[in-house]
Amino acid sequence: MEMSDQIITKLLIVSITPYFLEKSNFWFEKNLNKILQTQKTQTFWEDNTIFLEKNQSCNFSQFLRKLDEMGYEKVIRVSEPGEFSRRGGIIEVFPINLNYPIRFDFYGNLIENIERLPIEIKDEKTVKEILKKRLKSQKIFSDLKGLKPGDYLVHLDHGVGKFIGLTKEKPLNQKMSDRTLSYYQIAYAQGDRLYVPFGLERKLSRYIGFVEPKISRLSSPFWQKTKRKIKEEAEKLAKELLEIYAKREIAQRPPCFPDSEIDAKLAGTFLFEETPDQVQTMKEIEQDLKKLEPMDRIVCGDVGFGKTEIALRTMVKKVNSGYQTAMICPTTILANQHYHNFKKRLKQFPIRIELLCRLQPKTGQKKIIQNLKRGQIDMVIGTHRLLSSDVEFKNLGLLVIDDEQRFGVNQKEKLKKLRTSLDVLSLSATPIPRTLYLALSSLKEISLIQTPPLGRLAIKTFILPWSETVIKKAIWAEISRGGQVYFLYNRVETIETAKKFLEGLTSGFRPEVKLGIAHGRLKEKELVKVMADFQNRKIDVLVATTIIENGLDLPNVNTLIVADSTRLGLAEAYQIRGRIGRSHIQSFAYFLYPHTKRGQIAEGDKINEVSPRYGVEVNGSHLSEKAEMRLDALKEAEELGSGYKIALKDLEIRGAGNILGKEQSGNINQVGLNLYCQILSEAIEKLKRS
Repeated sequence: MEMSDQIITKLLIVSITPYFLEKSNFWFEKNLNKILQTQKTQTFWEDNTIFLEKNQSCNFSQFLRKLDEMGYEKVIRVSEPGEFSRRGGIIEVFPINLNYPIRFDFYGNLIENIERLPIEIKDEKTVKEILKKRLKSQKIFSDLKGLKPGDYLVHLDHGVGKFIGLTKEKPLNQKMSDRTLSYYQIAYAQGDRLYVPFGLERKLSRYIGFVEPKISRLSSPFWQKTKRKIKEEAEKLAKELLEIYAKREIAQRPPCFPDSEIDAKLAGTFLFEETPDQVQTMKEIEQDLKKLEPMDRIVCGDVGFGKTEIALRTMVKKVNSGYQTAMICPTTILANQHYHNFKKRLKQFPIRIELLCRLQPKTGQKKIIQNLKRGQIDMVIGTHRLLSSDVEFKNLGLLVIDDEQRFGVNQKEKLKKLRTSLDVLSLSATPIPRTLYLALSSLKEISLIQTPPLGRLAIKTFILPWSETVIKKAIWAEISRGGQVYFLYNRVETIETAKKFLEGLTSGFRPEVKLGIAHGRLKEKELVKVMADFQNRKIDVLVATTIIENGLDLPNVNTLIVADSTRLGLAEAYQIRGRIGRSHIQSFAYFLYPHTKRGQIAEGDKINEVSPRYGVEVNGSHLSEKAEMRLDALKEAEELGSGYKIALKDLEIRGAGNILGKEQSGNINQVGLNLYCQILSEAIEKLKRS
């Protein structure tokens, strides 16, 4: 590069690639002639560098496109390396191979002037590290797997467009051959088209927000203004979030002891072979526990994929290191099940474990609370009772939150406040959007368990209009092979009617089908007894509300029939489907939709069969578009290990929800969840450095 004071006569601009980010700026100056020679013969150097001189003829629009394809981000005003902007015939660029930005003055397609701008980066090494992190961050938020024509994409520089398909085009400034490159073709308003080359996927992300986002023209300044406004608001939010999490980052606690003999013995009592994802998750947790900073990790895995085993082993590790541990569950039934399972697994170990819930006698609760305070209990499993003001721990070191989406932020924060150095492990099959966001934006670590256990079969899913014949055949098929059935009917007021209807439908079966009822208004003792009878096979068909959603593990139940699937959210339906298929036996889920105006079992226990597909009346109107989308998405997610995708799809269908409060939901819908998370993540990183 040649220059005199601020005026520059010639310079090189290079792409934002990992290879170039490893090189110093001096290296580019020193090797400029070699680079220009190599540029003529090697496609990598031709595609990833551009050499410009004052008074050179250079196609203005092609130069802008080249900067885009070289990975530079378009902004309103340049301030950091890797950015460019355009105002009329002026283009400003901050090359990653220089410590300062450059201004180009064009007259038509002629470069009239090249000038250095009065900004200078002192710490070149730090800047390169930041850019490397940004590249990784962009890849994380991109996720273009399974992209289909018609899907909405967000381009970092141009905004929301509609993916048309893949195409092949000649690259810009072709010198050497007649080669073509593959591009993503994206449609914008009024016939505008954008071609994004393969290899630059990090500039693209799926749009998750409104079902029909607003699409503008490519040349419109609207997107840059929107992005700048959201970046400013993301920085404000980042400050608030960092203040919330600052105590946890500053807090320190002694690292856990390395693997002990007890850890090895406990692993030996596991009846199944660990999946690769389980092994990897345990390694990640072990690394967390070795650090001085407290752990805050969410384990996201499909129902039945072994999250509870991870929780048990983590709790034992903390107990071995001298701490008490607590597991909080959303229901008494689930807490009871975990308690008995854990007690059975730990019977040969010197670990004191107790159950705490409102179902127990007052005197028993009081004794457990006293023993927790004295440190005479190592492990406690409980419900919301653990959050009561009279519950105190002597040395609580780990909180496990089962079924993450069932707990509010305030409830979780209450337990965290017991000790600022508390390790937290959350378990979820479908993380609530806020947790998913926190995981993606670096404030919470996430482990994905997506590998099904050996021998596990995907649940066969059917979405059908209400049919007595379908219900009768489904129940008979399951009972005749010695299995049990869940019949989901989510109206407590008429659940007895539903039971009578099924009794009539199965009256001719031999042996006789035994039915039971479970719902949240039953007294807890009654509910626990019903579930125990079902578990002990004294009941064949359980007519239940969504109370069965909460994590029960009954391998003999392998048919689910949902009376009115239109009333369920996608994540809820997915979670309920996960109550079956817990073994190597093929399981079946029937999601039925009704045609009666009341959307429930009719008077006289009789319902007529209806015509197929979704054009049916529910509550006096046609099935809503969102309900249809939920059912379609559930069918699409039939394969094992799709809980993480379900969480994203659910978020998409609900218009991004209320992730960070009403103030942020509008911003998310403007740029899409993925790009918003990326912007927020970068804002957090920026504040951490300052």
